[in-house]
Amino acid sequence: MFLGRYEHTIDDKGRLTIPVRYRELLAEGAYVTQGFDHNLMVLTQSSFDQVYAYINQISLTNPDARLLKRLIFSSAEHVEVDKVGRILIPQYQREFAQLESRAILVGSGDYFEIWSPEEWERQNESLQNTEANEHRFAAFDLHVR
Repeated sequence: MFLGRYEHTIDDKGRLTIPVRYRELLAEGAYVTQGFDHNLMVLTQSSFDQVYAYINQISLTNPDARLLKRLIFSSAEHVEVDKVGRILIPQYQREFAQLESRAILVGSGDYFEIWSPEEWERQNESLQNTEANEHRFAAFDLHVR
């Protein structure tokens, strides 16, 4: 499971160091694709296969389904962790996520996200708004047994 938050540098070639805790989960490689919030999502082979299967079950006559396919698949790249624990993020993905020399990696359970520090700061400010959280998460009926 991908948990926690890490800050790493991106070198001039677009290589990003992956936290040691994440590397074993990416042993079979991974897919980096555009996220929904000016970020990137990194999914394991298994998670990407599940997303792929689900999206391909949606009717092609649904215009939103076609948009979702384009969003996810046109920006997806298969990556592998190199010998020193890095992945290569293509230039167009770095441009989309506004990534320059630093990135914030955020665990999201079955996948992790890559954010520019500036976008993550905005996202984190929203997450720290307790009044808004009280309303936005109420419908999820979260409870501990």
